[in-house]
Amino acid sequence: VDQVDRVTKMVFSDGKIPIMLGGEHSITVGAVRNLPEDVHMVIVDAHSDFRDSYMGNKLNHACVTKRALEILGPNRITSIGTRSVSLEEYQDPDFEKVEFIPSFSVREYGIERFINDIERRPGRVYISIDMDGIDPAYAPAVGTPEPFGLTDYEVRRLVERLSYKAIGMDINEFSPLYDNGNTSMLAGKLIQVFIASREKYRIEHI
Repeated sequence: VDQVDRVTKMVFSDGKIPIMLGGEHSITVGAVRNLPEDVHMVIVDAHSDFRDSYMGNKLNHACVTKRALEILGPNRITSIGTRSVSLEEYQDPDFEKVEFIPSFSVREYGIERFINDIERRPGRVYISIDMDGIDPAYAPAVGTPEPFGLTDYEVRRLVERLSYKAIGMDINEFSPLYDNGNTSMLAGKLIQVFIASREKYRIEHI
């Protein structure tokens, strides 16, 4: 985490946009430490990741959103695709300071509605994609898969539409050991969509 902190600080100071690929979701915390005050964090994740610690470790994939809230403060995080929350997390008094959007709400109302809400917020965004936020039918090679997730297209639309506002992005929790090629291909395509969408926006607004 400290190494990611140092590298992202350097990348941001150079006016560049980091795109990170990781295993453990806690790498995100290093980047969050360097986000400017106008940045809203957008997380794709099956889990709320709101434990204070997990297995005696505060820098664990199960604690990422909790750590991000401590750094950014209330009303600066939207986590979309949620479908696994422990009682401990739900009863945390700070839980309501994060906007959690269940995958079931996305299915009921459509992804565009929630992208519109995020897009209307002032300032920029940072996108963090835990691959388990996507349904395991599309992304099976993750450490803690959960059924009833977002589709590959829904996450593609989120990346495509928010990329022009993004200060950076990370994709994490990909486990190559379990991959049949689908998950790595999807992760790569999401990066491609992010870069291409930013460039398309730049060309259209010259």
